[in-house]
Amino acid sequence: MRPRHLLGGRGTGGRWRPVASLATAVLAVALSAPALGAGSAGAAPAAKHKALHGTVTIGASVSLSGDFSATGETTKEGYEVFQKWINEHGGILGHKVVFKFLSDGSSPTQVTTNYQKLITVTHVNFVVGPYSTLLTKPASVVAHRYGMALVEGIGGGPSVFEAGLTNVFDVSASALYQGVSLAKWLVKNYKPQPVAYAAITTPFSEPIAAGIQKILDAHGFKTAVFKVYPLETTDFSPIASAIEASGAKIFIAGTQPPDGYALLEDFASAGYQLTIAFEASGPDQGQSFVKAIGKQNTTGVMWPNTWYPGAQEGKVNAQMEKIAEQMFHVKRAGLSANIAEAFSAAQVLAEAVNHIKSLSNKKLISYLHSKSAHFSSVQGAVCFLKTGQNKCAQPFVFQWQDGNQVAVLPTTKPGVTKILNPKPKWGQSKY
Repeated sequence: MRPRHLLGGRGTGGRWRPVASLATAVLAVALSAPALGAGSAGAAPAAKHKALHGTVTIGASVSLSGDFSATGETTKEGYEVFQKWINEHGGILGHKVVFKFLSDGSSPTQVTTNYQKLITVTHVNFVVGPYSTLLTKPASVVAHRYGMALVEGIGGGPSVFEAGLTNVFDVSASALYQGVSLAKWLVKNYKPQPVAYAAITTPFSEPIAAGIQKILDAHGFKTAVFKVYPLETTDFSPIASAIEASGAKIFIAGTQPPDGYALLEDFASAGYQLTIAFEASGPDQGQSFVKAIGKQNTTGVMWPNTWYPGAQEGKVNAQMEKIAEQMFHVKRAGLSANIAEAFSAAQVLAEAVNHIKSLSNKKLISYLHSKSAHFSSVQGAVCFLKTGQNKCAQPFVFQWQDGNQVAVLPTTKPGVTKILNPKPKWGQSKY
């Protein structure tokens, strides 16, 4: 089995290649007018294409290099798509929306510096989250220090909410709920048997695998192997070999894209057949996933999320997908879920601000915590617990089926596709 190496960022063709070092400079879209001060009121949302007056700035730290470079890039793309969409639909309080981006190199320390700069030097009106729980935690602390809301969509690990902060709001399903649908389905459809687990030690990925393990263990399933590895791991062959040696046919992994890609590549190369292949992240990355593991190996692989290309979440989702296709020259089936997650965060922020008719973060935080605060996003319904978790989220399980990303669980939800069970052998995709 050949070794796999994580080499930094996403290069052409979806493979992992080195990314040139980026200075922590502002990667800002040019402003057309000075920003409004916090607390300024504005008009109700304007009609599409109506002239916008003034500027509302939104700050975000994004990982354009380092461990999260590929997913950081697609997170940035989601915010850029939202910027174009919202400015075509009235802006925020009738003002043009402009995003200010700072590169963080996937570093928690740099994230702290970036949000401090965005708030105290750039004087953005609002901030939204970075990619990952690891980076969302320090971002939320800085935002809390300055009394600002942090609406985010890609930082749902338990540790974010255990900090007891009152200013962080996650529009996506949190980590502890991501795998529940799969675990319940396995209990109902499979006899107890050995299960192989793997997880990268990030505060979002590992809890997904551990949450599924807890449910399956309670119903008689046995843990054949549970390989936990640090974020800086570059050679995943020993992990794949240990899983293959276990002989387990059910594989559950709390992954990021690089390790998720590498493990499946190793299984396919070794001819290690699985009946269930489920990864927390990797399969959700659209065309990058297809290019990484080979289109012939995609069918049957599953992952959790609250969005997929073509999701039936109204006309805004269709508009978002169309803009993303045009901006980034990617077909709908190849769009990353990160785009929708970032878009949703900004979408909920804008909807809330337009409702309170104020740029006051204090009023925004109060409203987001209120019982009346319910939102519609491209990922579905959003409403918040006191902790900031989205209690209205409806996590699905998705599966690649012959080139398409389709929802397969829960089976009770309208519009889901029949699950391919067992997973076809590697290389047997019709795609």
